[in-house]
Parts: sequence; C-alpha cells; structure tokens
Amino acid sequence: MPKTPNQKTGTWGEDISEKYLIAAGYKILERNWRKGRAEIDMIAFDKETLVFIEVKTRKNSLFGNPEEFVNASKANRIKSASVDFQIEKKFEGFIRFDIVSITGTPSHFELLHLKDSY
Repeated sequence: MPKTPNQKTGTWGEDISEKYLIAAGYKILERNWRKGRAEIDMIAFDKETLVFIEVKTRKNSLFGNPEEFVNASKANRIKSASVDFQIEKKFEGFIRFDIVSITGTPSHFELLHLKDSY
C-alpha cells in the first residue's frame, strides 16, 4: 500500500531523527514499536537511560510547532506502552520521555530535541 504524503513526511522525520540521535551517542533499540493501539516512534539508550522518543514532523509551523501536537492523551498512550516495553524486556532503571521536533523539508529544516518533555 503506497504511503500518503503525511506518512512520507513522518518517515523522513524519523530517518533524520535517527541519524541525529546516533550522532549524539544514542543507541537505537527500536523504531515504530507497537503494543496494542500505542506506537512509540523510537526507543533508545542515552548512556544508561532508556529513552522513549516521539518524533513530530511538519513542513511548516503555520498551525503550531510540531512538539505542540504531543497532547496529554498521546503522552499517556506512550507512557502506558513504555511500561509494557519495560516489562517485556525486563528493564529496571532510569527512563525518560523525549520529543524530537522537525520543521521544514529535506533541503532546509530545523530540528529541536526536547529532553524529558512529558
């Protein structure tokens, strides 16, 4: 099934985010991890901290910055899924929830990494 323009933008944003995070020293464990209706865009280690990362990508900020689209409902779904991931992997340690916000196009974009954001 072909991807919609929004899905293509989202995939591009996740690709850029993954490259950025790896360059920053993160070890990517999972991408698009699903449990039930919840999806976590990326799960990575930042040193010993397990980080659950939501990637938001928009072509422009006419309707708001990408990170503003992580509302309480979305954050709660990710947090709930993160518990399932920790149980499944038997992980006990520090965790964090980050947002990577990307605005623009492949030829010109801005990336903002918000650590411990929800």
